[in-house]
Amino acid sequence: MKWPTSKNRRTRTARAGVGGALLLVLLGPLATSCSPAPGSPAGDAVRRPPVDAAFDYQLGGAYRPPAKVRALTRDRAADPAPGRYNICYVNAFQAQPGRKAARWWQREHPELLLRDGDGRLVVDEDWHEPLLDISNPAKRSALLDVVGKWIEGCSEAGFDAVEPDNLDSYERSKGLLTVDDAAAFARLLARRAHDEGLAIAQKNTTDLLARRRSIGFDFAVTEECARYRECPAFEAAYDGRVFDIEYEQKDFDAACRSWGAKLSVTLRDRDVLPAGEDGHVYRHC
Repeated sequence: MKWPTSKNRRTRTARAGVGGALLLVLLGPLATSCSPAPGSPAGDAVRRPPVDAAFDYQLGGAYRPPAKVRALTRDRAADPAPGRYNICYVNAFQAQPGRKAARWWQREHPELLLRDGDGRLVVDEDWHEPLLDISNPAKRSALLDVVGKWIEGCSEAGFDAVEPDNLDSYERSKGLLTVDDAAAFARLLARRAHDEGLAIAQKNTTDLLARRRSIGFDFAVTEECARYRECPAFEAAYDGRVFDIEYEQKDFDAACRSWGAKLSVTLRDRDVLPAGEDGHVYRHC
């Protein structure tokens, strides 16, 4: 069976931000530690990324990374980059954009797509991605059979970690999914990643920072934490193991001034185009 890939996924640029100062208060004493959850295989069993390593975000297509880059994210359909810390992108909470991916889910797993009371698909309108139904344990277990194979493929390909995207899909679910549903499915993904020898990233979603240890996240990948004033909370939660991508020069400059010594901050074009294509942008603090 051929699984739909997440190749050429575009970055999410419209999401709700939570002020870092407020979130630090909510995190309380948890914000001082990034230890793995009790009983989690994370730590010595998986290789977490180095702190403040120069990072590249290559979702729009793989290319030879700049010489200074030590860590990068690529789509799960791409090969890892030799000699770097490689993070495997998986769209774990929504289908890929486009009719082909939606048809695959409707043909192979129609019962795992989220539907409203009238039976209509619930779709992320920004990206035209149907949401996956993580609303109960049976659905989450069935979805793990699918997404877990993708994670297994990341491990077999030689990646070091996995980045499951759209953790915040509950915000676009018309009230049909909850933050608890997201945490429960993320916990299953973390366990599967660790079983496969992979570290796992928390992708955005400050609402779940306080649960990162119980879920099993090992580090974070954030988009526009400077723009949304989330950098303080992520830095405190993960003790600097944060890869932040900014898409505006002014936000990148602000992030470098305030957080360049503590976080890995990268400027990319919004389409994360490969090097050599018109519009490609890459800078690192």
